This record gives sequence, C-alpha cells and structure tokens, in this order.
Amino acid sequence: MKHYPTAISLFKQMELKGIQGNLVILNILVNCFCHLDQMPLAFSILSKILKLGYHPDAITLSTLIKGLCLKGEVMKALNLYDKVVAQGFRLNEISYGILINGLCKIGETEAAIKMLRMVEGGLSKSDVVMYSTIIDSLFKDNLAKEAYDLINKMISNNIKPDVCIYNIMIDALCKEGKIKEAKSVLGVMVKACVKPNVVTLSTLMDGHYLVNEVKNAKHIFNVMIQMGVTPDVHSYNMMINGLCKSKMVDEAMNLFWGMHERNMVPNTVTYTSLIDGLCKSGRVAYVWDLIDEMHDRNQQPDVITYNCLIDALCKSYHLDRAFELLKTMMEKGIRPDMYTWSILIDGMCRGGRVEKAQEIFQDLLIKGYPLNVRSYSIMINGLCKKGLLDEALTLWSKMEDNGCLPNAVTFEIMIRALFEKDENDKAETFLREMVSRGLLNP
Repeated sequence: MKHYPTAISLFKQMELKGIQGNLVILNILVNCFCHLDQMPLAFSILSKILKLGYHPDAITLSTLIKGLCLKGEVMKALNLYDKVVAQGFRLNEISYGILINGLCKIGETEAAIKMLRMVEGGLSKSDVVMYSTIIDSLFKDNLAKEAYDLINKMISNNIKPDVCIYNIMIDALCKEGKIKEAKSVLGVMVKACVKPNVVTLSTLMDGHYLVNEVKNAKHIFNVMIQMGVTPDVHSYNMMINGLCKSKMVDEAMNLFWGMHERNMVPNTVTYTSLIDGLCKSGRVAYVWDLIDEMHDRNQQPDVITYNCLIDALCKSYHLDRAFELLKTMMEKGIRPDMYTWSILIDGMCRGGRVEKAQEIFQDLLIKGYPLNVRSYSIMINGLCKKGLLDEALTLWSKMEDNGCLPNAVTFEIMIRALFEKDENDKAETFLREMVSRGLLNP
C-alpha cells in the first residue's frame, strides 16, 4: 500500500528539524505529489532541487513526465521533454517508454513510432516495453500488418518478444476468431522458452468462448490449473460469463462456489454475470441472495447489474417492482443508461402500459437524452401493437428529424403494422424506401 501523504508529512518533519533532503528523497517527494495528482507541488519540488544546487536526473524528469501523462496531459509532458532536452538534460529508456505510452493512450500511434525511431537513432536504447506499447496500439487501431512488421523489426534489433508481446498477438487473433493461429503463437512462445501466464491462457479461453467452443474453453481452464498457473478473478469471470451465455448456469454456479473455496473474492463483474445468467434462465428468485452477498462483500451492483434485474422483472411482467428497483438504483447514485430506459419502455409496452411508456419516452426527449434507433424501434413497435398507427408515424418523422435513421428492424415493424391495417399503399412506399436505403435487397 502506498502511503504518499505519510511520506510527505515525514519530509516536512525532517525540514522542521533542519535536516535537508538529498536528491533521492526529493525525487520520492516528486513521485508522491504526482501520484496525488498535485502537479504544481511536484514542480515546486523541481524548483527546490535546482535551488539546492542539485542536478535533476532522469528519475526526476521521468517522474514528472509520468505525472503529466497520468493526468492525460501528454502534450504538456512533450513540452516538458522538449524544454529539458534543449537545456542539455538526458533522459533514459524509462522516460521515453513513458512518453511512447502516453502518445499511444491518446491515439497518437504514428507519433509514438516516430519517437521510437528517434530513440533508436541514438537518443537512448529501445526496449521491449516501448515495442509492446506500440504493437498493442497498432492492433487496437486494426493495423495488424504494421504490428507484425514492427514485431519483425524488434526481433531484427535483437530484442526478444516477452510474454506481454505474445499475449498481445494472441489477444488480437482471438478477437478475429482465429483461434488456430492464436494456438500457433502459443506454440512459438513455448518453443522460445517464454512461459505462458494467466493472461495468455485466459485470453485463449475467452477466444474459444467467442467462437462458441465451450468444451475447448473449459479444457484451457483445467490445463491452466494443471500447469500451476493460478486462475485469477478475471479468469473466473471469463469462465462464468461464457458458461452463462452458453446456458450452463449450474456449471457457472459451481465455479463460483469454487472461488469461495479458494478464498478468492468475486467482484461486481462475477456477480453480474451470474445474475444475468440466472435471470435469463428464469431463476430470478435465486438472484436476491446474490445481491445480499454482494452487499456483504462490499461489491456494489453497477448499472449493468441493475439492467439485468430490471430486464428480468419486466419480462416476467413485474413492472411495479422494476420501477421500485429503478428508484433504488437512482437513490444509490447510479445513473440509468439508454439500455435501462429501453428495457423499461419495452416492458411497459409489452405489459399493456403504452401510455406510461410514451410518458417516459417523451420525458427523455425533452431532457435531451441521445435516444438511439433501438429506443425508437421499441416505442414505435409498442404504438403499432396498440393500433396507434398515426402516433407511430409521427414518432417516425420525429426520429428522422432528430438525426436518428431507422434501421431494417424499424422498417419491418412499420411495414408489418401498415399491412395488418390494410394500409397497403403506405406499406409499399415504406418498402420501396427501405430498398432505396440499401436495407433490403430488391
């Protein structure tokens, strides 16, 4: 545990006793202020260092650069870098690694690559951390070819890929559904004597779930334990979520109890996955004990947890209880998102309370909520089912006026309703419009 305020207090006591801090202590103080998000005080220590006649070293400057990057002030960090370099100060690979990471975090991958080239041009020594940061950013920008080119360049520079690099590659391949290729990377990794860690195996496990290979995901989880790699909460969350999505809720519950046996504390994600699984399997009565356990373990439900519960209550037509839960959620300071409101509007429409649904919908419009195509489609469907076709058409116009374009689902709702009301000409007009927008092949 970091005791930054305590360290600052001790330094003040030193000063009161006339003990002058050396550069090492002052660097620690800079670090404390940076982590406490007190950058002006961190820079005041830099002034103190200079006044005392000390020469700020790479640690001092790296700490200040990191402090600015942690605040998201990457441009200020770059300005500081330019200033100190112009004054003749030298930075090390840690400093450049921090700047490269900061640039990647704000989406400036190209600038990060330029900085890497500058480093390799003689400014410092490049390392695997710099490369892994940029490679990860390239994969996230869907620039896989550029990422693999950089990996090859790294190897040609005699920098061996570490577990982090291999994990990035495996993750990118799994997200594309290329599980076979991801396993090939794992094979290369093992041959290179790089030991897979919990992230490697959890990523592969998640990859199998993404392509609905539940049996293979379970096998990876078991292999992980046999290899002596201890699954963490994230690994369990992946397994529990995957099993629940595959309607294997009992197996998910067994894993959950297994976490308890290992003295592992489930987090909000664990509970939410189980609650969602139980709700979708029609076992809503079981979730309230889990909610109580969450509170006992100081794991607070979030908006996703409440959405799962509200959805289950709406689908079982317990609409008043759903609104009570909404009230509880808001009293706890958790703001409903668009999905929450869409669930409630749909629940009201299905439960025959279209007027209440309209009331909620209009209130959201007045308050300027960014209603999406799903929200509009739900409301239009509710109005059509109630036979309120004119109101549905009015809402359609309002939807387009608000810059929200109907999708294929919205068109199908409207066309079906018009045909059912023998409004064939209007239905055919909508059908032609649907074709012209490329939402239906003629």
